[in-house]
Amino acid sequence: MEHCDLLVVGGGIVGLAAAWTLRRQLHVLVIEAEKEIASHQTGHNSGVIHSGLYYRPGSIKARLCVRGRELLYRFCAEYGVPHERCGKLVVAVQERELPRLAELERRGRANGLEGVQYVDAAKMRQIEPHVRGVAALHIPHTGIVSYPAVAEKLRQQIHEAGGQVQTQRQFVNGRPEGHTFHAETTQGPISARLLLNCAGLYSDRVAAACGVRPSVQIIPFRGEYYRLKPTAEHLCRNLIYPVPDPKLPFLGVHFTRMIRGGVECGPNAVLAFQRTGYRIQDVSGRDLIEMLFYPGFWRLACRFWRTGLDEMRRSLSPAAFCAAARRMVPELHCADLEYAGAGVRAQAVDRQGRLVDDFVIQEEQRMIHVLNAPSPAATASLAIGEYLAERILHHLRSG
Repeated sequence: MEHCDLLVVGGGIVGLAAAWTLRRQLHVLVIEAEKEIASHQTGHNSGVIHSGLYYRPGSIKARLCVRGRELLYRFCAEYGVPHERCGKLVVAVQERELPRLAELERRGRANGLEGVQYVDAAKMRQIEPHVRGVAALHIPHTGIVSYPAVAEKLRQQIHEAGGQVQTQRQFVNGRPEGHTFHAETTQGPISARLLLNCAGLYSDRVAAACGVRPSVQIIPFRGEYYRLKPTAEHLCRNLIYPVPDPKLPFLGVHFTRMIRGGVECGPNAVLAFQRTGYRIQDVSGRDLIEMLFYPGFWRLACRFWRTGLDEMRRSLSPAAFCAAARRMVPELHCADLEYAGAGVRAQAVDRQGRLVDDFVIQEEQRMIHVLNAPSPAATASLAIGEYLAERILHHLRSG
């Protein structure tokens, strides 16, 4: 049987950040079910370093995003991870969006963002010449990075400090016994002083396999991306975002210049029928049955069925997807876009059918379960790692 101080389930950026934070204080072991780390949410996102603009002042999300952003910039500079603090525009296309734009500006200032600038249409076109709208916010602190590259650097640092990151090793079940947590995995048992569950799309199942009733259930949403062809890349200099719908925890279809080159457009947010449903035809009987038998899903569906149909239409019709993007960049044509793949977002939904928009961390005997780590979790990962490290050390000191 293997022994460690901290067993982390999940080799995404949040689990790796927590292990990295504690790499010199504890013997850490990270296990990842896939062949590679960062295989799911960490490796399938827009690659944006968020500023902290959107989040309710005083919320855990706002605090961790603002601190995590600066920690991430510092980490990338120190360890040579390519990144850029390029800034972004949040565009109000219509007059009726201006009150929401003003509320975003208020939130940004309340969250301590410096340099947030309200710009009129003329100034907006100086920043992004091909954007059309009535006004915008210019956010200078937003940036771009490759999160898989960050995750790989975290993995290297963990190994150099004597920790381990093992791939193709799946958590099966586990139980606390006295001062130890006993875990069964597909490659044999592990005993640890504490378990940290950062399993993302499977975080609720890992919690249940530990005998814990999770407070939420994961409902997967696929986000599809299109790439601008080289002849159309001039339409976007940096990052262009719409004013988000305050009723939804999704930011809407946006344009992102990628750190590796090129410009991507997306994502939408369409219900997936498999937790790793990167294609529309991907269906898992188990995942679908779990979803259909969860009361929260039906309450969610009753509330957002119209939005869900609109998202499905954009998924099935490239023309509809293009129309959503053209609201901000009217010169864009469907022929300018080519499909660039998809990611799946692990969205926590409570039993009342509410989309949980903040981090959910459930603490139990010898266990900490990260049950919801929505955007901006990648940006905030090092700050989340700090927070989790503090809670882990508190548990261990308490016996």
